[in-house]
Amino acid sequence: MTDQEEQSPKEAKRKKKRVAEEIRRSAREQAIEEDQKARKAKRAEKRATKEIRQSARDQARRKGTLTREQAIAEAQEARKLKAKKQPPE
Repeated sequence: MTDQEEQSPKEAKRKKKRVAEEIRRSAREQAIEEDQKARKAKRAEKRATKEIRQSARDQARRKGTLTREQAIAEAQEARKLKAKKQPPE
């Protein structure tokens, strides 16, 4: 056999090995990308949930503050009316 004939099967074997390695690498990269996309989606969902909860807490806090302010205003008004109704001493 000539050198070229011997190299041909070796070259074919190397090429086959290289193609198999490229396929494995590509599959690994694709798996990594899918994992990153899944993690990103999970983070976005977690962030959205957190924002919704925070918004609900803020709304409840504002409602509580408004209720307290209204109670204070009503109490002040009641004291003014009571003071007006009492005869001067």
